[in-house]
Amino acid sequence: MTTTGAEAPHIPVLLRPLLKAVSPVAGHWLDGTFGAGGYTRGLLEAGAAQVVGVDRDPLAFELAAPWVGEYGERLILQAGVFSRMDEYAGDLDGVVLDLGVSSMQLDLAERGFSFMKEGPLDMRMSQSGPSAADLVATLDEVQLADILFTFGEERASRRIAKAIVKARTEEPITTTLRLAQIVEGCLPRSKPGQSHPATRSFQALRIAVNAEYEELFEGLLAAERALKPGGLLAVVTFHSIEDRMVKRFFQHRANKTGRANRYAPEIEEVPSQFDLVTRKAVGPDDQELAENPRSRSARLRVGRRTDADPRPITPKELGMPQLKEMRS
Repeated sequence: MTTTGAEAPHIPVLLRPLLKAVSPVAGHWLDGTFGAGGYTRGLLEAGAAQVVGVDRDPLAFELAAPWVGEYGERLILQAGVFSRMDEYAGDLDGVVLDLGVSSMQLDLAERGFSFMKEGPLDMRMSQSGPSAADLVATLDEVQLADILFTFGEERASRRIAKAIVKARTEEPITTTLRLAQIVEGCLPRSKPGQSHPATRSFQALRIAVNAEYEELFEGLLAAERALKPGGLLAVVTFHSIEDRMVKRFFQHRANKTGRANRYAPEIEEVPSQFDLVTRKAVGPDDQELAENPRSRSARLRVGRRTDADPRPITPKELGMPQLKEMRS
């Protein structure tokens, strides 16, 4: 995401291709990750009759207060998590999910999401529950390494976890820059154009603090229940694990998974719950990359709900990463 300034509206990544993929926009929609309201405003301006904006971050609605009145009853704000969206609305024409952390959260040092700004080591989207500082202070070396490797795909997870445990015996790790410095000390200096050494570790802790993969899994199922036949589900992801889960969900629901073994017996065809609108993930074009470098990893996938009843699916089928204590 990106923020264009206090005087200009927030413009989320991939808004143009998203609106094109779901055009013509009409009827009732739900924005499950309201954030700074960019997708919601885009949908309303494109023709949505009403949008329900959902967010678990109380700050999101506070910042939106100056402009929400412009849309009257066409905009409904709902505090909560998108994994429960079918409790907030139903018979929807469309659902939009913009995953990960928003620019609004990244840009506020006091929220503790950024390794580039000094702030408390927090990372809680809902501003409640255990923080990243709590995890860093209480988990043992093996647990920390598992989080860093599983949720951040950090190859140096054991080395970093060991350094964290050692550092906290000397002084509590309570700020973003201190943790970033500890991680940096475990890794080679990044070359020009490479991501910051602490990127994967901060991502992993943020995902653990906010249970983001569990939320995504449950959110996809909730969207399936909330959409009416013909309704559209558009999901924007920002890293490979999220995109893999969304891709596999759509493949499973569209009966596009194929047979793992050509000699295996044929599996009886079941009605699909989604038709694929985007056959492949859609990324940012050159114009968007120039306007917003943060969009470089964004990927959009869109599916259209059929009238088939939902069927069981497991986190494993979506490739959802699980920590060791969660594994059977």
